[in-house]
Amino acid sequence: MSDQNIPSSSNNAASDSAVNSMSTAETLGNIFFDPGATFESLRKKPRFLVVALIMVVMFVGFSALLFQKVNFEEFVRQQIEKSPRTAQMTPEDKEKAVKMQSGPIGKTIAHILPIVAVAVMFSAGAGLYLLGVIAMGGVMSYKQAISVWAYSSLPPAVLGTLVGVIVLLMKPADSIDLAHPESITQANLGLLASSTSGPIYAFLSQMDLFQFYGLFLAALGLRKIGRISSGAAWTIVLAFFIIKVLGKVGWASMFG
Repeated sequence: MSDQNIPSSSNNAASDSAVNSMSTAETLGNIFFDPGATFESLRKKPRFLVVALIMVVMFVGFSALLFQKVNFEEFVRQQIEKSPRTAQMTPEDKEKAVKMQSGPIGKTIAHILPIVAVAVMFSAGAGLYLLGVIAMGGVMSYKQAISVWAYSSLPPAVLGTLVGVIVLLMKPADSIDLAHPESITQANLGLLASSTSGPIYAFLSQMDLFQFYGLFLAALGLRKIGRISSGAAWTIVLAFFIIKVLGKVGWASMFG
Protein backbone atom coordinates (compact mmCIF):
# COMPACT_ATOMS: atom_id res chain seq x y z
CA MET A 1 0.00 0.00 0.00
CA SER A 2 2.81 2.41 0.80
CA ASP A 3 4.25 1.90 -2.69
CA GLN A 4 1.01 3.22 -4.18
CA ASN A 5 1.57 6.63 -2.59
CA ILE A 6 4.99 7.10 -4.15
CA PRO A 7 3.79 8.02 -7.66
CA SER A 8 1.36 10.54 -6.23
CA SER A 9 4.00 12.41 -4.25
CA SER A 10 6.53 12.19 -7.04
CA ASN A 11 3.94 13.47 -9.52
CA ASN A 12 3.25 16.44 -7.23
CA ALA A 13 6.96 17.17 -6.99
CA ALA A 14 7.33 16.92 -10.74
CA SER A 15 4.33 19.17 -11.20
CA ASP A 16 5.81 21.79 -8.86
CA SER A 17 9.15 21.72 -10.66
CA ALA A 18 7.40 22.19 -13.99
CA VAL A 19 5.65 25.35 -12.85
CA ASN A 20 7.27 28.50 -14.16
CA SER A 21 8.36 30.83 -11.38
CA MET A 22 7.03 34.36 -11.72
CA SER A 23 8.66 37.50 -10.46
CA THR A 24 6.73 39.72 -8.05
CA ALA A 25 5.87 42.10 -10.89
CA GLU A 26 4.59 39.19 -13.00
CA THR A 27 2.38 37.87 -10.20
CA LEU A 28 0.91 41.33 -9.63
CA GLY A 29 -0.10 41.58 -13.28
CA ASN A 30 -1.02 37.96 -13.95
CA ILE A 31 -3.35 37.67 -10.97
CA PHE A 32 -5.80 39.78 -13.01
CA PHE A 33 -5.47 37.85 -16.27
CA ASP A 34 -4.18 34.36 -15.41
CA PRO A 35 -4.93 33.75 -11.72
CA GLY A 36 -4.62 29.96 -11.99
CA ALA A 37 -1.02 30.09 -13.19
CA THR A 38 -0.26 32.82 -10.67
CA PHE A 39 -1.41 30.70 -7.73
CA GLU A 40 0.55 27.74 -9.08
CA SER A 41 3.64 29.94 -9.02
CA LEU A 42 2.81 31.19 -5.52
CA ARG A 43 2.61 27.61 -4.31
CA LYS A 44 6.24 27.20 -5.27
CA LYS A 45 7.34 30.64 -4.06
CA PRO A 46 4.75 32.32 -1.77
CA ARG A 47 4.95 36.08 -1.19
CA PHE A 48 2.67 38.80 0.10
CA LEU A 49 4.57 41.85 1.42
CA VAL A 50 4.37 43.91 -1.78
CA VAL A 51 0.63 43.26 -2.01
CA ALA A 52 0.21 44.37 1.60
CA LEU A 53 2.11 47.60 0.90
CA ILE A 54 0.05 48.30 -2.23
CA MET A 55 -3.20 47.84 -0.32
CA VAL A 56 -2.07 50.06 2.55
CA VAL A 57 -1.10 52.83 0.09
CA MET A 58 -4.45 52.48 -1.70
CA PHE A 59 -6.50 52.61 1.49
CA VAL A 60 -4.56 55.52 3.00
CA GLY A 61 -4.73 57.44 -0.29
CA PHE A 62 -8.47 56.83 -0.62
CA SER A 63 -9.02 57.92 2.99
CA ALA A 64 -7.06 61.11 2.37
CA LEU A 65 -9.14 61.88 -0.73
CA LEU A 66 -12.33 61.11 1.19
CA PHE A 67 -11.42 63.47 4.05
CA GLN A 68 -10.66 66.24 1.55
CA LYS A 69 -14.04 65.74 -0.08
CA VAL A 70 -16.21 65.73 3.03
CA ASN A 71 -16.31 67.70 6.26
CA PHE A 72 -14.78 65.25 8.72
CA GLU A 73 -15.69 67.37 11.74
CA GLU A 74 -19.35 67.48 10.70
CA PHE A 75 -19.34 63.71 10.23
CA VAL A 76 -17.94 63.19 13.74
CA ARG A 77 -20.56 65.56 15.14
CA GLN A 78 -23.37 63.62 13.46
CA GLN A 79 -22.08 60.30 14.80
CA ILE A 80 -21.82 61.65 18.33
CA GLU A 81 -25.33 63.11 18.15
CA LYS A 82 -26.77 59.80 16.90
CA SER A 83 -24.94 57.59 19.41
CA PRO A 84 -27.09 56.45 22.39
CA ARG A 85 -23.92 56.36 24.50
CA THR A 86 -23.59 60.14 24.30
CA ALA A 87 -27.25 60.93 24.93
CA GLN A 88 -26.56 61.98 28.53
CA MET A 89 -23.65 64.26 27.63
CA THR A 90 -24.03 68.01 27.85
CA PRO A 91 -23.69 70.09 24.65
CA GLU A 92 -20.34 71.35 25.92
CA ASP A 93 -19.03 67.80 26.47
CA LYS A 94 -20.26 66.75 23.04
CA GLU A 95 -18.44 69.67 21.44
CA LYS A 96 -15.24 68.75 23.27
CA ALA A 97 -15.61 65.17 21.99
CA VAL A 98 -16.10 66.46 18.44
CA LYS A 99 -12.99 68.63 18.62
CA MET A 100 -10.89 65.77 20.01
CA GLN A 101 -12.05 63.12 17.54
CA SER A 102 -11.90 65.38 14.48
CA GLY A 103 -8.59 66.98 15.44
CA PRO A 104 -5.06 65.85 14.56
CA ILE A 105 -5.22 62.80 16.84
CA GLY A 106 -8.51 61.60 15.39
CA LYS A 107 -7.35 62.10 11.81
CA THR A 108 -4.04 60.34 12.55
CA ILE A 109 -5.92 57.34 13.92
CA ALA A 110 -8.16 57.34 10.83
CA HIS A 111 -5.09 57.24 8.58
CA ILE A 112 -3.30 54.56 10.66
CA LEU A 113 -6.40 52.37 10.87
CA PRO A 114 -5.98 50.96 7.30
CA ILE A 115 -2.47 49.77 8.16
CA VAL A 116 -3.71 47.96 11.25
CA ALA A 117 -6.71 46.60 9.32
CA VAL A 118 -4.52 45.12 6.55
CA ALA A 119 -2.19 43.49 9.10
CA VAL A 120 -5.08 41.98 11.06
CA MET A 121 -6.96 40.82 7.95
CA PHE A 122 -3.88 39.19 6.42
CA SER A 123 -2.79 37.38 9.59
CA ALA A 124 -6.26 36.29 10.77
CA GLY A 125 -7.60 35.47 7.29
CA ALA A 126 -4.55 33.37 6.47
CA GLY A 127 -4.94 31.49 9.75
CA LEU A 128 -8.56 30.65 8.93
CA TYR A 129 -7.66 29.51 5.40
CA LEU A 130 -4.85 27.35 6.79
CA LEU A 131 -7.18 25.66 9.28
CA GLY A 132 -9.80 25.14 6.57
CA VAL A 133 -7.35 23.50 4.16
CA ILE A 134 -5.99 21.21 6.86
CA ALA A 135 -9.54 20.25 7.86
CA MET A 136 -10.24 19.36 4.22
CA GLY A 137 -7.17 17.13 4.02
CA GLY A 138 -4.95 19.54 2.10
CA VAL A 139 -1.40 20.66 2.78
CA MET A 140 -0.47 24.31 3.09
CA SER A 141 2.05 26.44 4.98
CA TYR A 142 1.07 29.65 6.77
CA LYS A 143 3.06 31.71 4.26
CA GLN A 144 1.18 30.06 1.40
CA ALA A 145 -2.10 30.82 3.17
CA ILE A 146 -1.17 34.51 3.44
CA SER A 147 -0.31 34.46 -0.27
CA VAL A 148 -3.80 33.18 -1.09
CA TRP A 149 -5.43 35.82 1.11
CA ALA A 150 -3.26 38.63 -0.26
CA TYR A 151 -3.51 37.85 -3.96
CA SER A 152 -7.23 37.01 -3.84
CA SER A 153 -7.83 40.36 -2.12
CA LEU A 154 -5.72 42.50 -4.46
CA PRO A 155 -7.80 42.59 -7.69
CA PRO A 156 -11.12 43.38 -5.93
CA ALA A 157 -9.37 46.04 -3.83
CA VAL A 158 -7.74 47.68 -6.87
CA LEU A 159 -10.94 47.69 -8.95
CA GLY A 160 -13.07 48.80 -5.99
CA THR A 161 -10.68 51.65 -5.19
CA LEU A 162 -10.60 52.84 -8.82
CA VAL A 163 -14.40 52.85 -8.99
CA GLY A 164 -14.56 54.53 -5.58
CA VAL A 165 -12.21 57.31 -6.64
CA ILE A 166 -14.19 57.97 -9.83
CA VAL A 167 -17.49 58.05 -7.92
CA LEU A 168 -15.96 60.18 -5.17
CA LEU A 169 -14.80 62.80 -7.66
CA MET A 170 -18.21 62.96 -9.32
CA LYS A 171 -20.46 62.68 -6.26
CA PRO A 172 -21.61 65.73 -4.24
CA ALA A 173 -19.97 65.86 -0.82
CA ASP A 174 -23.30 65.99 1.04
CA SER A 175 -24.40 62.66 -0.49
CA ILE A 176 -21.39 60.69 0.79
CA ASP A 177 -22.03 58.51 3.83
CA LEU A 178 -18.75 58.17 5.72
CA ALA A 179 -20.35 55.74 8.14
CA HIS A 180 -20.91 53.32 5.24
CA PRO A 181 -17.97 53.74 2.82
CA GLU A 182 -19.00 50.57 0.97
CA SER A 183 -21.90 52.58 -0.46
CA ILE A 184 -19.52 54.80 -2.41
CA THR A 185 -18.66 52.18 -5.02
CA GLN A 186 -22.35 51.39 -5.70
CA ALA A 187 -21.43 47.72 -6.33
CA ASN A 188 -23.62 45.99 -3.75
CA LEU A 189 -27.30 45.42 -3.02
CA GLY A 190 -27.18 47.89 -0.15
CA LEU A 191 -28.60 50.31 -2.74
CA LEU A 192 -31.96 48.60 -2.24
CA ALA A 193 -32.19 49.57 1.43
CA SER A 194 -31.53 52.61 3.57
CA SER A 195 -28.36 52.56 5.67
CA THR A 196 -30.61 53.23 8.67
CA SER A 197 -32.40 49.91 8.20
CA GLY A 198 -29.74 48.13 10.26
CA PRO A 199 -29.60 44.35 9.73
CA ILE A 200 -31.27 44.49 6.31
CA TYR A 201 -28.72 46.98 5.00
CA ALA A 202 -25.87 45.02 6.65
CA PHE A 203 -26.96 41.86 4.83
CA LEU A 204 -27.57 43.44 1.43
CA SER A 205 -24.31 45.42 1.51
CA GLN A 206 -22.40 42.11 1.74
CA MET A 207 -23.88 41.01 -1.58
CA ASP A 208 -21.08 42.83 -3.33
CA LEU A 209 -19.75 42.28 -6.85
CA PHE A 210 -16.12 42.91 -5.91
CA GLN A 211 -16.43 40.67 -2.84
CA PHE A 212 -17.76 37.80 -4.97
CA TYR A 213 -14.81 38.28 -7.32
CA GLY A 214 -12.52 37.91 -4.30
CA LEU A 215 -14.33 34.73 -3.22
CA PHE A 216 -13.78 33.22 -6.66
CA LEU A 217 -10.05 34.02 -6.52
CA ALA A 218 -9.76 32.70 -2.95
CA ALA A 219 -11.40 29.39 -3.87
CA LEU A 220 -9.11 29.07 -6.90
CA GLY A 221 -6.05 29.87 -4.78
CA LEU A 222 -6.93 27.36 -2.08
CA ARG A 223 -7.50 24.69 -4.70
CA LYS A 224 -4.24 25.37 -6.52
CA ILE A 225 -2.00 25.91 -3.50
CA GLY A 226 -3.64 23.62 -0.95
CA ARG A 227 -4.17 20.83 -3.49
CA ILE A 228 -7.80 20.29 -2.49
CA SER A 229 -10.89 19.78 -4.62
CA SER A 230 -12.90 22.68 -5.99
CA GLY A 231 -15.83 21.70 -3.77
CA ALA A 232 -13.65 21.70 -0.66
CA ALA A 233 -12.16 25.08 -1.56
CA TRP A 234 -15.58 26.63 -2.09
CA THR A 235 -16.80 25.10 1.18
CA ILE A 236 -14.01 26.87 3.07
CA VAL A 237 -14.52 30.21 1.34
CA LEU A 238 -18.30 30.23 1.60
CA ALA A 239 -18.25 29.08 5.24
CA PHE A 240 -16.10 32.04 6.25
CA PHE A 241 -18.16 34.39 4.07
CA ILE A 242 -21.38 33.27 5.78
CA ILE A 243 -19.79 33.73 9.21
CA LYS A 244 -18.75 37.24 8.17
CA VAL A 245 -22.25 38.10 6.95
CA LEU A 246 -23.84 36.78 10.14
CA GLY A 247 -21.37 38.81 12.18
CA LYS A 248 -22.22 41.99 10.27
CA VAL A 249 -25.96 41.39 10.64
CA GLY A 250 -25.59 40.56 14.32
CA TRP A 251 -23.55 43.68 14.98
CA ALA A 252 -26.08 45.84 13.14
CA SER A 253 -28.92 44.24 15.10
CA MET A 254 -27.27 45.03 18.43
CA PHE A 255 -25.67 48.41 17.76
CA GLY A 256 -27.38 49.75 14.63
